[in-house]
Amino acid sequence: MIALAGTAPDATDSALVPSPYVVKRFVCETDDTFTLTLAPSAGGDALRFAPGQFNMLYGFPAGDVPISVSGPTWRKDVLIHTIRAVGPVTKTLAQLQRGDSVLVRGPFGVPWPIANAEGQDVLLVAGGIGLAPLRPVLYHVLKHRRRYRSLTVLYGARTPSDILFRQEIAKWQARSDLRFEVTVDRSDASWHGHVGVVTQLLDRIELSPLQTCAMVCGPEVMMHFTRLALSKRGVPSSQMYLSMERNMKCGVGSCGHCQLGPFFICKDGPVFEYPRIASVFSVKEL
Repeated sequence: MIALAGTAPDATDSALVPSPYVVKRFVCETDDTFTLTLAPSAGGDALRFAPGQFNMLYGFPAGDVPISVSGPTWRKDVLIHTIRAVGPVTKTLAQLQRGDSVLVRGPFGVPWPIANAEGQDVLLVAGGIGLAPLRPVLYHVLKHRRRYRSLTVLYGARTPSDILFRQEIAKWQARSDLRFEVTVDRSDASWHGHVGVVTQLLDRIELSPLQTCAMVCGPEVMMHFTRLALSKRGVPSSQMYLSMERNMKCGVGSCGHCQLGPFFICKDGPVFEYPRIASVFSVKEL
């Protein structure tokens, strides 16, 4: 199921009724973050999704939780989700083992504008676990590399031990067709890279602002300052896309838990072109 940027796919029976999946692989990324590879328990194809969309995963008996897909879109046999264990449901999912069952409902939400970005420079800016929802974009651009101009990824983590996808990052950094920069807020003896907030990495790259499509995912304060830094570099606000992955609960806009001003993040987002949410993005208490 592929949707254009700015629109969410219509809910279908397959999106409202959970399907059984089985854990095919469990990988610990950091002390509190892990990646689940899930395969349909009855065989057949996995749910189709677009980069930026999310599924509802059920962790028995705690309930369900919205998690962005972090794998490639062309994999028909599995779904891949990277999850941080921070609440009852995600901590339950963190106890899963190979062969365990999980219910999956989806996909939901507005995806990243991968079609709109064709012919442009693609800039991905991620903070913390925000790299996971952007990883499908990276996979897509690399698979269809000739459709895009330059590809740059700026990634910030709290500490070296919080860096996700270490082996993949090493491979990406070795490629000649993209630039992948990493920074940490606090270093240790093992770290020999950049130290500082992720926006400082913008000073290390060249930009063609009018030809740049920027996709940003991370804590809201990080996205706020990234947007300001991009504006100073001349990137139009209409070419900035933010993922507002906060407070989502039901996935279909019925509970109102994720309301942000006039928007329901799960239905109108999570990906927003910045001008759509400019009036409410920085308003406290919303």
